[in-house]
Amino acid sequence: MKSPLKYIRKNILALEPYSTARDEFKGGDISVWIDANESPYQNGVNRYPDPHQKLLKERISRLFDVPADSIFIGGAGSDEAIDIIYRVFCRPAIDNAIAITPSYGVYKVSADINDIQLREVELNDDFSLPVDRLLAAADAHTRVIWICSPNNPTGNAFPKNDILRLADEFDGMVIVDEAYIDFSEKGSLLHDIPQHPNIVVLRTFSKAWGMAGMRAGMAFAVPEVIAFFDRVKYPYNMSVIIQEELLKRIDEGTGDHIPEIKAERERLAKELSTADCVEEVYPSDANFILVRVSDAQAVYDFLIDNGVIVRNRSKMPLCKGALRVTVGTPEENIKTISLFKKFGK
Repeated sequence: MKSPLKYIRKNILALEPYSTARDEFKGGDISVWIDANESPYQNGVNRYPDPHQKLLKERISRLFDVPADSIFIGGAGSDEAIDIIYRVFCRPAIDNAIAITPSYGVYKVSADINDIQLREVELNDDFSLPVDRLLAAADAHTRVIWICSPNNPTGNAFPKNDILRLADEFDGMVIVDEAYIDFSEKGSLLHDIPQHPNIVVLRTFSKAWGMAGMRAGMAFAVPEVIAFFDRVKYPYNMSVIIQEELLKRIDEGTGDHIPEIKAERERLAKELSTADCVEEVYPSDANFILVRVSDAQAVYDFLIDNGVIVRNRSKMPLCKGALRVTVGTPEENIKTISLFKKFGK
């Protein structure tokens, strides 16, 4: 079994993390807190938040049935974890990473910020995972492979066995971004981590949980890896307000939104396929569908003119002429379908 510690940068292995005021506190009956230069006047947010998010990690641990020390929580959605992965595993201007394309653009942006070469490998023509080509793209300085599953913008989830093969054969870390996994029947890799310790799984509260505005994301990995994520992150990366609100909303659950979104996804795909301007609707395991149309820019502009915004993905590899359409409410979907059918008439 691979030890992921071999992939961590030497300076990160030796890093002495910042010690917060409360880290040095060993317990006792304290009534006067004058150690952290905070305001003493109570207003609900005058004290620093728990930098280790203990209560929140315990709740997420129960939610996903994983150990609390296998959880990293980021305050900028999954993007904070993406940045930290580069900083933990990749030496600037030396190491490289691999990503599928088309896929989530932040992998490339974050690589550029961290001065890491990102090698992009196109999906197969049917959007399936090119496992052999991904492995062939790696060299002695490749530290990370990014796999978004279900993938954005193509919408398809990849077979678990393909991703596990990558983890088995690649000498580095395989990062599986499962932002849309709640909408898929293909299954998560979350509980495969103990047997494949070079896998990191990313999750978010932005999609199925309906909390995009709270910017809360998670990374799951073996405890040895999470310990270094926690060393590298900035101390107070999630506010008191967000931690408390997350605890409350997790207990409230996702309601009936996931089944409704999946049902609406199927209706939207079926109805859009009958529009004259639509050439293909691709299968989706996410909360959006990719739609190839006769003239992507013209359809996009027509929708904008009528108060509907979608994402034009036609400049991405393999996505010529394609629009990405997020599943809305039933009423929003009716309007969207109607406009697609009206285009050109």
